[in-house]
Amino acid sequence: MFDFVWKIPIVAIYTAIYELTPLRVPVLWWTLPLMLLAQDFFYYWSHRGHHVIRVLWACHVVHHSSEKFNLTTALRQPWTTLTVWPFYVPLIALGVHPAALAFCSSANLVYQFWIHTERIDRMPRWFEFVFNTPSHHRVHHASQGGYLDRNFGGILIVWDRLFGSFVPEVTRPVYGLTKNINTFNPIKVATHEYVAIVKDVKAASGWRERTGRVFRGPGWQPASAPAPSTATTAATTTAAPTTAEETTAA
Repeated sequence: MFDFVWKIPIVAIYTAIYELTPLRVPVLWWTLPLMLLAQDFFYYWSHRGHHVIRVLWACHVVHHSSEKFNLTTALRQPWTTLTVWPFYVPLIALGVHPAALAFCSSANLVYQFWIHTERIDRMPRWFEFVFNTPSHHRVHHASQGGYLDRNFGGILIVWDRLFGSFVPEVTRPVYGLTKNINTFNPIKVATHEYVAIVKDVKAASGWRERTGRVFRGPGWQPASAPAPSTATTAATTTAAPTTAEETTAA
């Protein structure tokens, strides 16, 4: 219900941009795979951004808050996806119809359902090289050391290979957050990081720190400052890969 409310203004914005752009991408048998490819590319950057920018992480943390990894984890979706839409504006501006984007986004999300499992060890080597798989996604959901902020791809894992965020599964992942919230209250699960951000901003000593508490990585803190109100990150700025952008789609 909450997520549906956010989508109303997003559809309005996308529609306005689509009407303003002179470009049009027809929905044909050969353009649809290209649109899926483009959507997956922008999903990668959206997903990456939602791990390395704290206010975006506050939305995405819901999906990582489970200490188990199975198909139900794929259904653990955020309520506040208002932060996702800007990443796909280039597609709309290039003439992709909002309905076509919605279809591609849905296809991407459906693909990711089956990779939330420990029942499948490895897929064939060629498949593992190109596509996101349960093995790759187990790494993404891990909360330990070298696995943090890795394997952001939706359908394809090649984006991670290209932009330096790929790590193979070597040791068994430990799922959840670096400090788990230990609650099943859906309101707290959905909002705890936003609450922590507000607390940290109020306690900040200046505007530089306030800005950092909102827009730097989830684990960021200024030098000689107390730890932030929450350590429920699945990411820290020191562990994040440092390619493409400050480092930014189950």
